Amino acid sequence: MFKVTFAFEDGSVVETYAHEGDNLLDIAREANVAIDAPCSGNASCGKCLVQLKSGELNSKRTLHIQDEEYAQGWRLACTSTICADVTVLVPDIASAYKSRMKVADLSSKEEIAIFENAKRDIELTGIQLKNSLDVVEVVMDPPTLDDTMPDNERLSRALRKYLNLSRVRIPYTALRKLPDVLRDNDFKVKCILRTTSDDMFVYDVFGIDENVVVGGLAIDIGTTTVSAVLIDMESGEVLAKGSAGNGQIRYGADVINRIIESQKPGGQKRLQDAVIKETINPMIHEMCKSAGISTSQIYRMSIAGNTTMNHLFAGINADPLRMEPYIPAFFKTNSLFASDLGIDINQDAHIIVAPNIGSYVGGDITAGTLVSLIWNKPEFSLFIDLGTNGELVFGNSDFMMSCACSAGPAFEGGDISCGMRATDGAIEACTIDKDTMEPTYQVIGEPGTKPIGLCGSGIIDVISELFINGIINPKGKFVREGRRVKHDEFGMGSYVLAFEEEAGSVKDVEITEVDIDNFIRAKGAIFSAIRTMLASLDFDVTMIEHVYVAGGIGSGINMRNAVNIGMFPDISLEKFHYIGNSSLTGAYLMLLSTPAEMKAYELASNMTYMELSAVPTYMDEFVGACFLPHTDTTLFPDVHIKA
Repeated sequence: MFKVTFAFEDGSVVETYAHEGDNLLDIAREANVAIDAPCSGNASCGKCLVQLKSGELNSKRTLHIQDEEYAQGWRLACTSTICADVTVLVPDIASAYKSRMKVADLSSKEEIAIFENAKRDIELTGIQLKNSLDVVEVVMDPPTLDDTMPDNERLSRALRKYLNLSRVRIPYTALRKLPDVLRDNDFKVKCILRTTSDDMFVYDVFGIDENVVVGGLAIDIGTTTVSAVLIDMESGEVLAKGSAGNGQIRYGADVINRIIESQKPGGQKRLQDAVIKETINPMIHEMCKSAGISTSQIYRMSIAGNTTMNHLFAGINADPLRMEPYIPAFFKTNSLFASDLGIDINQDAHIIVAPNIGSYVGGDITAGTLVSLIWNKPEFSLFIDLGTNGELVFGNSDFMMSCACSAGPAFEGGDISCGMRATDGAIEACTIDKDTMEPTYQVIGEPGTKPIGLCGSGIIDVISELFINGIINPKGKFVREGRRVKHDEFGMGSYVLAFEEEAGSVKDVEITEVDIDNFIRAKGAIFSAIRTMLASLDFDVTMIEHVYVAGGIGSGINMRNAVNIGMFPDISLEKFHYIGNSSLTGAYLMLLSTPAEMKAYELASNMTYMELSAVPTYMDEFVGACFLPHTDTTLFPDVHIKA
């Protein structure tokens, strides 16, 4: 046995032991050490970089590591095996997906406005903001020798009299508290109830003088990032907001790699634990601490995620999703409860799942469509969700069509050498001076935060600026030289946004020709999907009145830059609207409003799903779009290189 030590830039370490020949990435996973591995360890992405500090590793040489970097000790964890005691440094960029769990400061008007506006807009469509949770005050006569009715029957009788319903259900969690709460409060209590036309379900009991919060939890389970809001179910007020990297990402950046991992012995449980025990539960505890309530006071939860995420979250076999004819175990389900999945909230809490539309268009898109309100408008609108996959919905109040394209994880920093999710240290906006080629960028975090990578919105800006200023050609190759343009021994070019001394990491923050090529394919998938879906309806881009862009890829997208690189159609910029994380907002509405939940089910069942791989012209469209901005420049008349 050999000792393996993982050291981190903040000074912390994790120590474990391994046998000779054990793979370093596998050891990290077993030790719960977060090392980003978007390709799930097949050595194609180069993101699992670690630095050898002492000891030895058997490491294969790779094109991802230059000779100078190799001499400095840089290795890929996935190509390294144990041969002696060893200490490796895990840099922030390799573990950023899991680090820096954030619970947002809700004092900002912007944070509050997102959900307040969503409530206002959904009410304007005629959907009421009401749900089945109530707080009811009940006063009972204490038992005597002449009145020996047991506590549960005494409460049930009082509730039946109060609400005129025949059936009352008191689960174990409430029954366990009941004797003490009744006697400590002279049989005057508050009950948290779920009421329907048929019965009452007693979630909890409190003293009548206690200040009771009826908590609800809405979660967007993204392939890369998990976001959540804790709310007051009576008022709709957001009590806390949190986000964290999805712990599953160390098993692969895309859903296919994760499904493959889930089929290995114990894999299904590992994937479920990664998202629930490592990601969601810690976030719940942090949010409840921030809001000053107990986790047991969360009585309902809603989730929105893609079809694969829903299956892995529920611990249900997702393998049929990747095998023809691509049939999921469910599109919608009402059978999930907190106790079934080990979620740290009230164990009787019901879990609402935003309904999936197809194998690759999930509940996150249903939730986003609900928020976009394109179903309530007569004009034609396009909804685009930019995540690890690209999903689109086109239509109006008469019809809607959806599709998914395999954009890959580039919009959330995957497949990009210095890519990362939109968290502290990520460059989210950038301009480049045409003459000096010097960058000016905006970094997420406190003022003075040094950059450690690029998130999606920053990547769009950088590539657009490089192209518009003539630094790269339409193929994404560097055609100008300067202080910030480098070439490796193979002639591959890169642009340095922050040299090592300027950066918050141990390497230059740069974007390479390989990165640019990966992103061109991602943006090409989006644009070709738009063209293909419109063509199937005999429409063109001039018929689009509104474009709603969603996704947590930064504080917002510079729409002009997105058009410059050919990701979005060249139409009036006034038609574009960035609506942020619409999946989370939709999950919030479904949680707060039962009519909104029913509307989401209706939208999913009435939406036409289009399988792009079955459309013969899609590949031709895709090939044409893998260029800056496109091989057909007449599609982008307003895009010009600066003279």
